Amino acid sequence: MAVGEALQAHLDTGTTTLCRCWALVRPDGTQFGFTDHDRDLSFEGITFRADSGLSAAAIGQGTGLAVDNTEAVGVLSDAALREEDIRAGRFDAAEVTAWLVNWADVAQRMVQFRGTLGEIKRSDGAFQAELRGLTEPLNQPVGRVYQTPCSAVLGDAQCGFDLQTPGYATEVAVETVADQKLFGFAALDGFDDRWFERGRLTVLDGAATGLIGMIKNDRLSGDGRSLELWQALRAPVAVGDLIRIEAGCDKRAETCRLKFDNFLNFRGFPHIPGEDWLMAYPTDGQLHDGGSLAE
Repeated sequence: MAVGEALQAHLDTGTTTLCRCWALVRPDGTQFGFTDHDRDLSFEGITFRADSGLSAAAIGQGTGLAVDNTEAVGVLSDAALREEDIRAGRFDAAEVTAWLVNWADVAQRMVQFRGTLGEIKRSDGAFQAELRGLTEPLNQPVGRVYQTPCSAVLGDAQCGFDLQTPGYATEVAVETVADQKLFGFAALDGFDDRWFERGRLTVLDGAATGLIGMIKNDRLSGDGRSLELWQALRAPVAVGDLIRIEAGCDKRAETCRLKFDNFLNFRGFPHIPGEDWLMAYPTDGQLHDGGSLAE
């Protein structure tokens, strides 16, 4: 990162008043500021708290596309980072910016690191978080996957389906809940059996506000409707909390055409040969004209 003239002049004196500051922005927009100085500092509209107990290891940086990395260590504090929020996943992939700051004149500062939070470990009232640099996404595979099922996520830009379309989502209050993954409703029969299977459940209020779970099973019976998530939500959901339930998609071409009327945006290849095609061999009574095997 470039060093400003004022900060460089301060560094050249040999006697410095430096500290480090971190800004943390969760995916839901909640913002936190921390510093290893002994008093609070403020700049860029953020107050960096000195009593947070947050500190960071040395930042490993390199030229080219090498991934910058470091770690942040802190004490779980009710006033700042709460263990229940970390456990609920509210800090997953949070944006992190780290500055080197002259605490005697905070206008003299430079950004040392930008990235996101990676793996977070908790133990004995403290946490340790991996910080991943901006080049981390370059380690992720991208591009089209040639497979039979659709590669898009229902409702995303590639899919193009509007989940606000009437009949494809509903907002209801929780009637029964068990283990934060089993939800029951006495009268939610306006949708076909298994309509929400592979769909998404979003909590709209209560202690688990903003958390999302993927629906594993959706069963409609004479006793009402029951939903089961693949994984339990990581915060308590209470009876009466409002949730949003969205229709599910099994990625098949038939489902895209009949359930969502969205086949023009289907991103799979339903006629691609399967693995059994590699073991196929000609037999008597079949047509052998060299034409397509797809029907």
